[in-house]
Amino acid sequence: MTRGPRPVLLVTGLSGAGKASILRTLEDLGFETVDNPPLQILDELVADGDAPLAIGVDTRSRGFDASALLDQVVRLRAEPGIAANLVFATAEEPVLLRRFSETRRRHPLAPGGAMGSRVTEGIAREAALLAPLRDAADWVVDTSELPLPELRRLIERRFRPENAAGLAIGIVSFGFPKGLPREADLVWDVRFLRNPHYDPALRPMTGRDAPIAAFVESDATFTPFWDRMTGMMELLLPRYAAEGKKYLTVAIGCTGGRHRSVLVAERLASHLASLGWRVDLIHRDLATPPAIQGGASVAGREALSHTS
Repeated sequence: MTRGPRPVLLVTGLSGAGKASILRTLEDLGFETVDNPPLQILDELVADGDAPLAIGVDTRSRGFDASALLDQVVRLRAEPGIAANLVFATAEEPVLLRRFSETRRRHPLAPGGAMGSRVTEGIAREAALLAPLRDAADWVVDTSELPLPELRRLIERRFRPENAAGLAIGIVSFGFPKGLPREADLVWDVRFLRNPHYDPALRPMTGRDAPIAAFVESDATFTPFWDRMTGMMELLLPRYAAEGKKYLTVAIGCTGGRHRSVLVAERLASHLASLGWRVDLIHRDLATPPAIQGGASVAGREALSHTS
């Protein structure tokens, strides 16, 4: 059997953004992992062995220099027999501040302190130092609103060593008020469909329940939309695969992320799987309790969302 190129991942990013979690997941997938080695021995680490390799690098690494690291990334990308990727983990500043507060760990670039404005200064300094790496990354993963199980699933879908070739598809349902999934490649907005939220008997249910399915699918626009959406996906997916794309994230959103988007995501995942595609399904906001929404205010918010 002909072996594919050896995966070599350089994992970097902001302190507190999840680099260690990414490395642990990769280790579980069979990668040899090394965290914060001296940059001078990176070439030696790559040359020693042929197993999938993941190397964690950040501002704590001895001899850290973003320009020198970028030069090494360029060399690795040109190396025959190696599939090199630069992965950059990031998160929003308030999230990083909260994480440092909860763990009571000192930020590596904070000037002599661990909390408050000193951590903020450390985050800013680190972001500036790592900016060239973020710009050159093959994948930037924002963990601000990403629970650890979902982060693991994203890593597994992208980097699981396996013999099966082809396109891996991730389908994510979500609610617009919490923002678009940052990893989304394609986004479908299904807020035009009938909203079960306004029926008190249906509100506590989710898009996985048969009464919700019956309610939404009774909308006269559902079947024409479904036919066009699935037709478009069936047109695009083989083309993405032919161009060598290895993973695609399709996000489906509604107002709350519990009813319409969940139903359509479930239906789409099942449909694509029946056609032979590898599909992973995540309901990002399904656990969010149904909000108390007034008709006028929700209508206004949905109208604003459509025009933004």
